[in-house]
Amino acid sequence: MKLKQLESLLGGLQQFSNPKVELEQYPTGPHIASRMLYTAENSFGDVCDKVVADFGCGCGTLGVAAGLLGAEHVIGIDVDPESLELASLNAEELELDIDYVQCNIKNLGWRAEVVDTIVMNPPFGTRKKGADMDFLSVALKVASQAVYSLHKTSTRDHVKRAALQQFNASSAEVICELRYDLPQTYKFHKKREVDIAVDLWRFVPKSKQGPEV
Repeated sequence: MKLKQLESLLGGLQQFSNPKVELEQYPTGPHIASRMLYTAENSFGDVCDKVVADFGCGCGTLGVAAGLLGAEHVIGIDVDPESLELASLNAEELELDIDYVQCNIKNLGWRAEVVDTIVMNPPFGTRKKGADMDFLSVALKVASQAVYSLHKTSTRDHVKRAALQQFNASSAEVICELRYDLPQTYKFHKKREVDIAVDLWRFVPKSKQGPEV
């Protein structure tokens, strides 16, 4: 599937109608989501025929993208039942067989080797400090191959240090810097659109170093 086709299909997904501020529910736009998964597959081979989990899946955009790119099995995980319902509708619309699990990521009891690749757009931690690091810590315990995640560029040094020194990553690479065009979602947003610089990271767990590219 070509990048433009993937972005077009993701652009047709339903988004949050009443996002919850306490969960930092922001849509992962089709521009970023398509490039994130397209890069994971075409540069590293981390999607097609792999078991892929979407942590904090929200309306399911990243998981749907993985399914469209040929993942063997996709699992979406979110603490919010309304998000899971919306994600399930989006998957059905594109005739994708995706499993959804309601769970707080911090309570996930999975062990390594269950999932090959984890993709996620975690909360940036603006409402609950450290929320993004909670997601990354669990992801690096669960993924057997790679973790792809979005984090604010302003936190780059902190993310890299935590991944390598605390969270069992053998490598932590910023693949590219992207502009996250955040629509005016909540009352405290003063502008119609907020432009945030985010890094697309690829992390590899220790003892599971992927092929050099």
